Amino acid sequence: MPELPRRPVPATGTRPVRAFLIDDSAVVRRFMAEKLAAGGVEVIGTAGDPLFAMPKMSANWPDVIVLDVEMPRMDGLTFLRQLMNERPTPVVMCSTLTEKGCETTMAALDAGAVGFVTKPKEGLREFLTDDGNGLVAAVKAAARANVAAAASLRSQRPAAGSAPVIRPPAVQQAMSRTTDRVVAIGLSTGGVQSIEVVLRGLGRTTTPGIVMVQHMPEKFTASLAARLDSQYDLEVMEAKDGDRVINGRLLIAPGGRHMRLLRSGAQYVVEVKDGPLINHHRPSVDILFKSVAQSAGRNALGIILTGMGNDGARGLLEMHRAGAWTAAQDEATSIVYGMPAEALRLGGVDDVLPLGRVAEWIHSTSHRPLRTPG
Repeated sequence: MPELPRRPVPATGTRPVRAFLIDDSAVVRRFMAEKLAAGGVEVIGTAGDPLFAMPKMSANWPDVIVLDVEMPRMDGLTFLRQLMNERPTPVVMCSTLTEKGCETTMAALDAGAVGFVTKPKEGLREFLTDDGNGLVAAVKAAARANVAAAASLRSQRPAAGSAPVIRPPAVQQAMSRTTDRVVAIGLSTGGVQSIEVVLRGLGRTTTPGIVMVQHMPEKFTASLAARLDSQYDLEVMEAKDGDRVINGRLLIAPGGRHMRLLRSGAQYVVEVKDGPLINHHRPSVDILFKSVAQSAGRNALGIILTGMGNDGARGLLEMHRAGAWTAAQDEATSIVYGMPAEALRLGGVDDVLPLGRVAEWIHSTSHRPLRTPG
């Protein structure tokens, strides 16, 4: 493969986002190009694989690359890893909605992709013409990505092949105590990479129960939970209806369903149910945060991290008004500074933090005196 040019990544400014599509299917390329153009994205070129794409992109580098996984001559992951080493550029991956596709997508996010869209194995034409497939939103979000922050996160990741966490039985027993405080976290674009930085600083016996919404489709959240559970000290689970929120446990809302926090006697549990899209998302951060405000009040901590749009901003404000301590990620370390910026604008944020200080903030704030609602 030819060496990638090292010119600076162009800023989008006020002009349309410029995208380049790499997919071995001419049909997919055509429908994606039409869908993006209809959404206000300028498609500056397409190619059937990375080797065909490189000469075209070298002459006119895009703001965002939409990249398929399985292609002839060079697969998408191989190209993505070289791209991130030599010319970091926002990439949106296209993956199938299968178990293998979930694993590949996680590997792509590890390698530096800032977002992804899923393609069904059947009904592809209908999917590509569906206004709700998320392609346009994913490309526009990627165009706003802070590639320097993304590169910094990759450099902080544990080495590949690190040994999985082994938890002694005694820790399992100590962990079963009901949590006194509840930590609620919301994140979207760039969140998969960012939550790892937070989890590295959290110990299983010293961390309150955590409930979290990461915008992802069904099946992908199960893969994310299993991966995080194997790598970090906390017990990480994809939430099921009725699961308890206990010390040292992180419950991730399942893709395609909303999650709410409920009080059940002296315990906190989650309710996982279907429902309409809220702020274009299911699960929605606002749904979770508002339920935390109602059920935990000032016994909660709320944190909003990287992500496009405004989901969670109003919910964090409700948590703040209910007496919870709240925090938002700062612009410098956010891969996409959308959700935190909107939360700050609404006035629901107590502390603005770089990503590397979020774990420390959780520890210290969970022992902070309760604040008065309002």
